[in-house]
Amino acid sequence: MKKQLGMIAVCGALLVSSQFALAQGYRPGPPGPQPGPSRYHGMYDQGRHEGWYKRGGYVPRTYRSSRYVVNDWRRYRLRPPPRGYQYIRSDNGDFLLAAITTGAIMSIIAANH
Repeated sequence: MKKQLGMIAVCGALLVSSQFALAQGYRPGPPGPQPGPSRYHGMYDQGRHEGWYKRGGYVPRTYRSSRYVVNDWRRYRLRPPPRGYQYIRSDNGDFLLAAITTGAIMSIIAANH
C-alpha cells in the first residue's frame, strides 16, 4: 500500500511539474504559416528560383536601387543604355539592361569570368 501511495505521489508531482514546464516553453506567435530562412541569397539565386531572372522578366524594385544600378557603364565597356533604360549589376557579375520605370529586362549581358 505504501508503495502504491508513493508511486501515486511521484506521478502526481511529475504531472504538475510537466504542466509548468510546458506553460513556460509556449510562446504564441502570429497565426498562419511562418516564413522560414531563405535558401536563396542574392539577386541571381532569388531570380532564378522565382523565375524573373531572364529576358522579359521584371527586376524587383529592391534591386533597382542605387546599390545595383550601374552609372559608369563605360568602365565596363558597355554601350550607352537606350533612353528609359539602365544597367543593373547582378551579384554574379551579369549586367541586366532593364526599363527604369517597370524593371522589365531587355537583355542580360553575361559576366566574363
